[in-house]
Parts: sequence; C-alpha cells; structure tokens
Amino acid sequence: MAERWYRRRGWGGAVVAAAGLVAGGCVGATGCSGAGAVGGGADGAGGAVAGGVDGRGGDAVRLVRGAADALRETGSSKARTSMEMATGGTRVTIRGEGVYDYRRQRGRLKVMLPQDPAGTSEHRPITELLAPGALFMKHRGAGVPDDKWVRVETATLSDGNLVTGGATDPFAAAEVLRGARTATYVGRTEVAGTAVRHYRGTADLAVAAEGASAGSKGALAAAAKGFATARVPFDVFLDDAGRIRKVRHRFSFVNGRQAEAVAVASTTLLYDFGAPADVRLPAARDIFAGRIAED
Repeated sequence: MAERWYRRRGWGGAVVAAAGLVAGGCVGATGCSGAGAVGGGADGAGGAVAGGVDGRGGDAVRLVRGAADALRETGSSKARTSMEMATGGTRVTIRGEGVYDYRRQRGRLKVMLPQDPAGTSEHRPITELLAPGALFMKHRGAGVPDDKWVRVETATLSDGNLVTGGATDPFAAAEVLRGARTATYVGRTEVAGTAVRHYRGTADLAVAAEGASAGSKGALAAAAKGFATARVPFDVFLDDAGRIRKVRHRFSFVNGRQAEAVAVASTTLLYDFGAPADVRLPAARDIFAGRIAED
C-alpha cells in the first residue's frame, strides 16, 4: 500500500510531503499520522553574539512576530530544510538545501527525496525556485521533460505551499510567526555554535495572513482555510539580532481523501547571512504546459 501511495505522488516513485505536489492530497488509501518534531544543525552559522533582552511575557510575542522583518533587513542567507511525516508504519524525511533572498522573496532549493520503501532506489534531486505567489520545480518527473519547469500558483494550494514542495519556503516560515498568539521564552541555547534564544508558542495562520507581505498573503490565507486547524505550534530560535536561526512548525490538515488529519513537522535552519542569492526565474518558454501524470 505504501509503495502504491509513493508512486501516486508523481515524484518518479518517491514519497513527497503532505500535500503531494499538484496531483493533490497527501494520502491515497494509507493515511498519515504522528509525524514528530525534527531537528538538526547547520554549518557556517556565525559566532556567539552579545546578550540582550530575553523577551519574556508580551515581549516574546513581539520579538517572534518581528522575525520576518529581521530577515528582510539582513537580505539573504543559506538555508537547510527538513520535513518529516509518517504513513502507516513508515516514517520518511525530505531534506532541502539552498539560498534565499528575503528582500525579493526568492529562493532556490535542491530537495532530496527519500528512498523507496525497499531502500533500493535513489531519486534525482528536485530543483525548486520559490517566488512570491509561485513555486517552480525542475526534474519533477510525472511525465515532465527534464528541461522544463512546472509552475504552481501557491495561493491555489490548500496548504499555501507550506508543505507541498517538500520544503517550507523560508520566508513563509518566518511570516507564519506574524500570527503568533502566544510565545514563551524557554531559555538560552546554541544552534550550530551561535547563541540563540528559544521561544515556544502557537501561531494563527489567519492572523499571519493579515499581517503578511503581499507575496505571502494569498498563500497563508489559503493555508488558514485548508489546514485542519489554523493553529500552528512552533519552536523558534532567534539570535541577538532577532533573526531566525532555526524554526520548527507542526502542521495539521485534512486533504479530503481521508478523515484523519495529517501531521507534518517542518524544520528550517538559516545560516551564512549575506551569502549571494541570485535566483532567476525561468522564462515562459521553459515552463511545462502539458498534463502532469498522477500515476
């Protein structure tokens, strides 16, 4: 059953994250549940920085909500992503790595797919370009020529592309925090050698959409309606400049093909701030206009 589900996702036989990349829905006949929080580190982060306010009480909500603005002021960074989900007795993780320009809201990620259930097949990495309102994918499989891109309008996706591409757009991940309803200061720690403050709380996607930039507003509004709940638990680690070094979201949604909500844990790590991030979107002639196979 799991293998049939993997094939139906249209990623050349590999499992994808919850929304299933255009073909629709996370789960065919198998269902998904119980994805736990995922973690990890990132190389190349800066050194420890001087202390500042911890952001307790109401200050914590304010600091967390301002994380996206701090990234925009920084300009760019490298990023690593990890998305974990489970279906039946199988747990899979999809990983990505790339760069992001926060001022232009453009990013490029190479998304690595998991092996088939038997562990014998390797899958070609998917190249993804992230832009305001759009997701572009190359080496998508499912009948798409290797030299063509697939373009998806993120506002048309029930999850707003928070999980569809197998990686959460780094700036969208930050803008989810604009909807922080609660935030508790957990304490000081380190992420890849950088001193950070750890906050834990819950964001509301509808509130996030109201305060989001024009490029993220439509996608977050779609997610607020499409998820099983608009409430998103999060853990975020901010450096002393207020920038996200690591953020983990736990999303939950029902895609209409099963009664049980799907749980997905998405982690984004940001490092090497100021790294070059020249992301060029494909020309119209390079975008695939045909039908994408679902089987």
